[in-house]
Amino acid sequence: MVLGLSAALGAAVLFGIAAILQAVGSRKVPTESELDPRRLGGFVAALLKQPAFLGALALNLAGFGLHFVALRLLPLYLAQAGIAVSLVITALLATRLMSDRLSALEWSAVIGVCVGLGLLAVAAGDAGDSAQHHGLTIGIIIGLVTIAVLGAVASRSQHGVSTALLGLLAGLGYAGVAISARLLQDGSMSELVRSPTLYTLPISGALSFILYSLALQRGSVTLATTPMIALQTITPAAVGVFVLDDAVRAGWWPAAIIGFLLSAAGSVVLVRFESVKPQDVPAGP
Repeated sequence: MVLGLSAALGAAVLFGIAAILQAVGSRKVPTESELDPRRLGGFVAALLKQPAFLGALALNLAGFGLHFVALRLLPLYLAQAGIAVSLVITALLATRLMSDRLSALEWSAVIGVCVGLGLLAVAAGDAGDSAQHHGLTIGIIIGLVTIAVLGAVASRSQHGVSTALLGLLAGLGYAGVAISARLLQDGSMSELVRSPTLYTLPISGALSFILYSLALQRGSVTLATTPMIALQTITPAAVGVFVLDDAVRAGWWPAAIIGFLLSAAGSVVLVRFESVKPQDVPAGP
């Protein structure tokens, strides 16, 4: 438990710093970029020319290594709750380095998300056994297609709501990463290669990374990050408890429910108030 939670918190620090670097790199790419297969190659190539973006990519890969350890040792909701600490790090850095300004209500929303996720962590019981689940694997594949289609539509807009929606879709994609990591089987290399989740894991990660980059182009770092963190935490938590037999401590269901409601309410408040602010996003390099 201690090793897994330490890995999750270490990953959160790396992810929080990476979000700022990713924002810096993404905002140097023209804002007309969208999730269009005909333009995707050029968009990715432009991102890879930005040193800050390459730094974000390196930190995210290192963070995922730690996150993977947490996913294999902890219930999904506890592993993901630890990652949510990155929201605080990102918000603090964004206010100092990216000229983002949060009102008292918005700071309260950020704190509410973190307190809610903390309650989920305290309510954690034992992790269920990793096992193949064909229905869940098919659900991940269908979800990836749906996320890609909705992301293509949302990326056509430059409005603040598009920032929140792209962040939300990125969060669902990262939830697919967490669930895929949990479904990976311990066994021979041939068994691993035949597992569909070996492929849904990197595809989910790559798609989410691109969607998050598009979100960061269009609005504030906090607006893009809050729905992403909330969805990538809450979705695997629900799957872990209701599908993969992750346990909630006896008598702690009320705390888990309150934690969920706090996280959801904080995210909605932050998205609502941030989305109506004028967004000063650079037009390009």
